[in-house]
Amino acid sequence: QVQLVESGGGLVQAGGSLRLSCVASGRTLSSYAVGWFRQAPGKEREFVAGFQWSAGYTYIADSVKGRFTISRGSATVYLQMNSLKLEDTAVYYCAADPFGDYRKIRGDYWGQGTQVTVSS
Repeated sequence: QVQLVESGGGLVQAGGSLRLSCVASGRTLSSYAVGWFRQAPGKEREFVAGFQWSAGYTYIADSVKGRFTISRGSATVYLQMNSLKLEDTAVYYCAADPFGDYRKIRGDYWGQGTQVTVSS
């Protein structure tokens, strides 16, 4: 069992930056794929970024490519968000899959989400 706890969300002006963190506990993530999803009101959940923990491979969705990056610490996965736009407003969720594919996170484990609001 893996527990995921996100933090770092908040209110930011368009063009600003935020860094989201997802701390994992319960298991080491060496065999996991982890990623970030987001869900805006009235919209489907969108896969934003993925990371293959041991190999370091990354995936970034086209919608945020060039603005968002994903990285890791010892037990934390980060989502650095730059040049934020109004349409980036959403609840951002961290997810993890044992023996998963960083390009297609299933979401076996989820965090509780953190709200990101971008204002004009």
